[in-house]
Amino acid sequence: MKKVLSFILVFILFITKTNALDLDISSKNVILYNLDSGEVLYEKAADEKISIASLTKIMTALVTLENVQDLDQQVILTSEDFEGLIEANAVTAGFTKGEVVTYRDLLYGLLLPSGADAAKALARNVSGSEEKFIEKMNEKAKEMNLKTTHFSTVIGLDDVDNYSTAKEVSLIFKEALKNKDFKEIITTQNYTSSDGKIKFHSTISSNAKKFNIEVPYILGGKTGTTTDAGLCLATIAKADGVNYMLVTLGATYDKKAPHHIEDAEIIYDYFIENYGNHLVVNKEKPFKTIKSKYTIDETIKLYPNKDITIYLKNDYKDDIKYVYEGKEEVSAFDKKGEALGTLKIYYQDKLIDTQNITLNESLNFNLLSFIKEEILIISIICIISITFILISIILIKQKRKPKIASQ
Repeated sequence: MKKVLSFILVFILFITKTNALDLDISSKNVILYNLDSGEVLYEKAADEKISIASLTKIMTALVTLENVQDLDQQVILTSEDFEGLIEANAVTAGFTKGEVVTYRDLLYGLLLPSGADAAKALARNVSGSEEKFIEKMNEKAKEMNLKTTHFSTVIGLDDVDNYSTAKEVSLIFKEALKNKDFKEIITTQNYTSSDGKIKFHSTISSNAKKFNIEVPYILGGKTGTTTDAGLCLATIAKADGVNYMLVTLGATYDKKAPHHIEDAEIIYDYFIENYGNHLVVNKEKPFKTIKSKYTIDETIKLYPNKDITIYLKNDYKDDIKYVYEGKEEVSAFDKKGEALGTLKIYYQDKLIDTQNITLNESLNFNLLSFIKEEILIISIICIISITFILISIILIKQKRKPKIASQ
């Protein structure tokens, strides 16, 4: 029988406040989610306003995906798509003037190698100009109720008017991940443009491999780097059946080491090694035994009515407690499905679930058990009955005796 999986979504299940966790990382701003429950597992200055570098391109991709119906529609790149990129020392995907590509090609070029040429081409083709496209980006931020996010570029170059926070970048990232094309793109390791001229590779995977960083659980994401923003990274990962999402900003900029990926490794490894999904309540495992009258077995076992799986620290077991309030005895006269009581389940004195417990089996009447259970009452009844019968017999005999006539 397929087990029911229930996620209890309460942040109070964690003993230590996640923002008090001291990890040896260089990133200034961090937020980590359990994507399955939506719970924030760890954060560090997540609400601080900061430059976000090419994580800006997540919003560029989101606005594009919401405004383009056919990603395989072709567009022609023009000189406008390359203006100012060399002067800004911006990374490009490798497209060329006059090249005919698809929106899909541009999105891959935008998100895998973080191509500024792809960003400008998308803006021009979607909205007619970069300025009008930026307006759409800010409209989207307003629609999402992002209070500390503003865009002044589709690329993510350093600018005082292009900023966000780790938390709000994570909200943009979450929204973008709802789009299957976006998720497919950021989790792709290699892609060849539709005209076969350009090959894109995931910068996360290539950097991790180059510096021998082991992050097999990272499925994909988006990098960002500028002088002001430092090294930035937004990733999704999966380990032991748990889906995570991590945003880190402001890691120390160093061409000799990808500190943003190193930080991701440290953060993910800590939670993967110390936390996980645990079946804390198993409906196949009884929590209590109570007496059973007039049946062959003198006791019956009570079971929870559903499984409960929670993301907890691995040493959680001593912190789970059952509190049952209800009948301590049943009999063969009780019917299957009859309410017995209430089971409350606690984690470290915090209530995580309440279940109504019912009799989950039919109890067959057993005469010998009944006699054994009620022998005293039966004996008393028998004695009373026999006494009554004897008295009745005596009275009847007295009535039948012939009367002696007086002399």
